[in-house]
Amino acid sequence: MRVPFRPVFLVTLLASALLVGCDKQEAPAAAPKEAPAQEVAIVTLKAQEVTLHRELSGRTHPFLIAEVRPQVSGIVEERLFTEGALVEENQPLYQLDNALYLAELNSAKASLQRAKASLSSAQRVAKRAKSLRATGAISQQGYDDAMTGLEEAEASLAVAEATVQSRQVTLGNARITAPISGRISISTVTRGALVTANQPQALTTIQQLDPLYIDVNQSSNEWLRLQRQLESGALSRSEDVDVIITLEDGSEYPHPGRMTLADVTVNQSTGSFALRAEVPNPDYLLLPGMYVRARINMGTRENGLLVPQRSVARDARGDTFVMLVNGSNQVERRTIVVNQTIGDQWLVDSGVEPGDRVVVAGLQKIRPGATVTTVKAE
Repeated sequence: MRVPFRPVFLVTLLASALLVGCDKQEAPAAAPKEAPAQEVAIVTLKAQEVTLHRELSGRTHPFLIAEVRPQVSGIVEERLFTEGALVEENQPLYQLDNALYLAELNSAKASLQRAKASLSSAQRVAKRAKSLRATGAISQQGYDDAMTGLEEAEASLAVAEATVQSRQVTLGNARITAPISGRISISTVTRGALVTANQPQALTTIQQLDPLYIDVNQSSNEWLRLQRQLESGALSRSEDVDVIITLEDGSEYPHPGRMTLADVTVNQSTGSFALRAEVPNPDYLLLPGMYVRARINMGTRENGLLVPQRSVARDARGDTFVMLVNGSNQVERRTIVVNQTIGDQWLVDSGVEPGDRVVVAGLQKIRPGATVTTVKAE
């Protein structure tokens, strides 16, 4: 039996097919999630008083040095000191044979006695001539001769006295004494040696080692920059400049020194000039000629800014920069001008301000414009 065609059934079948087709369509893709903000460690910059130091190399020099030479000739009879010991000023060092000088002194003393006797005789003659002149019993010529004799006797006495003084000095120079206090070096002569007055070879050398000088060199360019900072008020400096000494073995010398002078002439070959510091040396640990490094207080910056060295980088052009985190927690790149290192930090001249938050850790994971979270650096 043939089933009659029903339009209602066909409409229902088509509607069902459409519904099934709609169920088989894929759901729309979900929107991608944003990456979490990176965490970085920061330090917040604060203005603080910063003392600037400059480390320069130099050599030690004795405070005083004297080469001992004979002022008279003679044979060395005795050496009166211990080599390498400390000697005091005017301490006897050598005794020369003085027999000849003693004889000359005695001869000069005898001449002095004769001059005194001659003066006494001339004084009596002059006294009589004056009394006779009053009575007219002596001629003018006789009176003048008496006065001239007196003057010659006085002059002869003065010459004799000067000769005695000269001979005493010569005799005293036969005993050679220390011109300064200090440590004495090795003697270049022994007993029995013949020495001559003002000979070129020194008998020995005395050096005063407490205090001691340290001479270092500073470039004139750096000196000019320092003076401009002082004049502008960017730096302040006291009159007494401290100097800290580092020895050859890397240890710090226990006694600080002070800067005493700066040379007025620049070395044309090196472009530097000499600075001199005076350092106490009570234990004689420092010896002349030693190599040392001197850390000099160049001045104080009242509102200095220090950033850790690990936060500072350079680009291909050589510009120095740091990464900052702004108020919106976004990363900014900031070009800075650095002055010098102080410990593990850079002193910054410009580019940052107090309150800026500088990234010190996590730099490899960030870029300018990125949003970050911050923690305080340890």
